Amino acid sequence: MLPPIEPGEGAAPGSTGSTGSTGSSSRLASSFASRQRVDTALAHLEPDMVPLDLGGGPTTGMHVSAVYRLRQALGLDAPGTPVKVIAPYSFLGEVQLDLADALGVDVVAVGLATNSFGFVNEGWKPWTTFDGTPVLVPGLFCTDIGPDGSVFIYPEGDTSVPPSARMPKNGFYFEAIKRQGPIDDERLNVEDNLEEFVTISNEELDHIRREVDRLFPTGKAILGSFGAGTNFGDVSKIPGMNLKHPKGIRDVAEWYMSLSLRPGYVYDVFERQCEIGLRNLAAVHQAVGDKITAVLITTTDFGAQQGPFVSPKTYRDLFKPFYTRVNTWVHENTKWKTFIHSCGSIWRLLDDIVDSGFDLLNPVQTSAADMSPESLKQRFGDQVTFWGGGIDTQRTLPLGTPADVRAMVRERMRVFGRGGGFVFNAVHNVQADVPTENLVALFEAVREFRGYPLG
Repeated sequence: MLPPIEPGEGAAPGSTGSTGSTGSSSRLASSFASRQRVDTALAHLEPDMVPLDLGGGPTTGMHVSAVYRLRQALGLDAPGTPVKVIAPYSFLGEVQLDLADALGVDVVAVGLATNSFGFVNEGWKPWTTFDGTPVLVPGLFCTDIGPDGSVFIYPEGDTSVPPSARMPKNGFYFEAIKRQGPIDDERLNVEDNLEEFVTISNEELDHIRREVDRLFPTGKAILGSFGAGTNFGDVSKIPGMNLKHPKGIRDVAEWYMSLSLRPGYVYDVFERQCEIGLRNLAAVHQAVGDKITAVLITTTDFGAQQGPFVSPKTYRDLFKPFYTRVNTWVHENTKWKTFIHSCGSIWRLLDDIVDSGFDLLNPVQTSAADMSPESLKQRFGDQVTFWGGGIDTQRTLPLGTPADVRAMVRERMRVFGRGGGFVFNAVHNVQADVPTENLVALFEAVREFRGYPLG
């Protein structure tokens, strides 16, 4: 069993834990706190050990079933104690501070109170996943069961309108339902594809302020994901799962075709969206200042398994102008670092992504074509921080042995960690079907191999 870490090895100030870990990190006598550790790595310098993120953002977490089993394996909960589902769309589990401290996690999350389906995460009630995991879901998590056993969920919890997403029977998370009406190009209205991008409310700003004030004293770095509106063309937003009657272009396939068929319309949507996003970022900064270490700007995916599914020219013409504008504003007005999540093989786009001003790259999908850790580190290691890439979640973590997991963690620490510029995280969220022994092996290996000098 993985024991809690000692103070100075990533724990929040004042937390305690037994010794018993082995490897380089356990031999360190360091005064680094988590936030300083992350800041040092982001400055492309070597801290005492490689920083660790688990649950700092919507693309760096763990499915609720995996969180439940990890908590059980670490003895943090009595059997049957439910875990909160903090992101109903992807069914991510809450990583509480006790789990973060037990694992030596250096990053905590601050996001909106409202989730992807348009209702607030409050009024928790019991629910059970298809694999039997006891969980808590928000009070407006309203569902129906279809004839085939699928679970349907509704925007804003309103069962009087059509459902916006479906979880297949025995599935682990929801998939957006296509609710696309006929498209009349003569009547397309930019406003229709902006309905979900709104000025952040005073209630949400108060929520963000309270969460930052609660978490800042832990000493951990804060990763903010505020849904500001800067995720241009994000397919998780295109279907409008939080909207009761979405209008505009809402079919994902139609949207991607529109990048070529209707580039002027897409550009106009992005231009208006950018204005909203910048106002929201300014409002958040006014509310919390520079207590945030980094801000998630976008989760728009540009890559598939074998290569990008948008051309470099399309990225330069439609996306780069707005990402550059957002990143420039952040860097000129705050001390925040900017975070981009883009899955798949994006090697051909990375020069332009870096030139757009992004500081942090996630999830670093090393299992995709042309995305070898060595090549990424050699070519871009002094320009961006790799926030991810620590363990392959397609094959090694779910299908390998604990020895395979340990070997990959050691190698990724060695390659990505040299010279700083690395925050250890899995390649995207850890999924539900990972064997418990591999989850434990993952964090035991992180503990063993994260200390500098890396070996």
